[in-house]
Amino acid sequence: MPSMQFFELMIAMLLAIIALHYLATRLKLPPAVALLAGGSALAFLPGLPTVTLDPALVLVIFLPPLLMDGAWFIAVRPLRRHMFGIAALAVGAVLFTTVVVAVVTHALLPELPWAACAALGAIVSPPDAVSARAVLSQLKLPRRLSILLEGESLFNDATGLVLFRFAIAAGVTGAFSATAALQSFVALALGGAAVGVVVSAIWVLLVRRLGDDYLIIAASVLVCWAAYLVAESLHVSGVIATVMAGLICGCYQHALFPASVRMRGTSFWTVMIFLMEALVFLLIGLSLRGVIERVGGFVVVLDEMAGPILIILLAMTAARFVWVFGSDAIILIARMLGFRRYAPLGPRCAVALGWAGMRGVVTLAVALSLPENFPGRDFMLVTAFAVILVTVLIQGMTLGSLIRWANFEEAAVDRPRLTMSQAEAAMARVQAERVATLAYDEAGHLIHPLLLERYRRKAEHMADYAGREVDFAPSMHAHFDVVLEAVRAGRAELLRLHRSGDIDEETLQELERDLDLEELGALAEKA
Repeated sequence: MPSMQFFELMIAMLLAIIALHYLATRLKLPPAVALLAGGSALAFLPGLPTVTLDPALVLVIFLPPLLMDGAWFIAVRPLRRHMFGIAALAVGAVLFTTVVVAVVTHALLPELPWAACAALGAIVSPPDAVSARAVLSQLKLPRRLSILLEGESLFNDATGLVLFRFAIAAGVTGAFSATAALQSFVALALGGAAVGVVVSAIWVLLVRRLGDDYLIIAASVLVCWAAYLVAESLHVSGVIATVMAGLICGCYQHALFPASVRMRGTSFWTVMIFLMEALVFLLIGLSLRGVIERVGGFVVVLDEMAGPILIILLAMTAARFVWVFGSDAIILIARMLGFRRYAPLGPRCAVALGWAGMRGVVTLAVALSLPENFPGRDFMLVTAFAVILVTVLIQGMTLGSLIRWANFEEAAVDRPRLTMSQAEAAMARVQAERVATLAYDEAGHLIHPLLLERYRRKAEHMADYAGREVDFAPSMHAHFDVVLEAVRAGRAELLRLHRSGDIDEETLQELERDLDLEELGALAEKA
């Protein structure tokens, strides 16, 4: 594709992202659904070039930042608390689904060797981090369920990729060793974790010495690719390295970043991740045309592949439900026998967890990386795309309704000990105490009376507000409505002064930033 045509295609894709995302918002659909469906429709427009994806390039461009985004912002304490359940999903469920899909595929297509069937199972077994975040970001879930899904999506790609690698090796060489596979998985995981620790430690040292907001933000953006590429070059898990680096950097950023870096960096990162997630789903949709053309068109897909693919989809979905409900039953039996460390999810949470198994970019990229002469490659490509399409469109569109039907209640162990208003009251009390120690000079004269009064009043108001949010809600909303009106009036006057030439551009930007911070604070308090 000529360079100018490629650039024009990228601009068109960005415009399509804006249009499709807006359409999804208006129709109250998950954006991932609209982007995937829109990309699939756009793929067959006359004159549009066929989009072919380089699987290695797709993974290295999109996977590290999207994994880093999940790891950076995940709640670490609940992650540790529920690590057993996350491991059961990220390793156990992926392995179980791989076996089920392999057995069903071999029963449907006995001419396919077992290694090819296992490779297909490894391709479709891990739910995708990008798909999960894209759909779940707009849903309100109990903390435990949310942590299980987020944690699973961060770690399960490593399991799927290791299984796929060994299935391909078995298909090429005809030899397979379960012991060697387990040893390799442990080595890859531990090696990846070690690389993540080292890269994040270097990042901490670097951030402490850079001293410039933009350099710190740039270093923080690049750390995900650094961890992934270093790990892959050392032949260990780039996924685990990126997740480990994200967890460590996410913890340290609270102490390392000044407020200006956090505001600017978060804004930049949020937009970048939004565009990357959207591009992933649009590219998956656009690649449909190349997949269909390769196998001979829709007629071949419908006549020869639709039946087996549908059965594989049902088996894959059933396998996840069997694993989730089976794990919950084991926990319930263990509690009956006196082992009460873990609590069962319950049938409603288990249904939601079983249904939240969307596949995405990793499934497609791994399928595209199949060797050209690998047995059943065309069937596996179509199956991978069908799995992505069905899980994102059907599960993504119905998961919200399912969660609303479930009407979850937050378990007491997963609720924070303090509400937000109680935490604000504690913070305001300590602030007032600190200001009180600094409000007097050495001779004991009060030199900051207004400041002291301001912080004392804030502490009193927050202490009165904590625990009575419902009672204060109407007056609080009215209060911040007035603040927002004052901000709008101030902004209008500021623009008038600038247009009349009374203030210069620098003054406009400085005062506008103050108004923006005031507006953001009011909107956050009102939400």
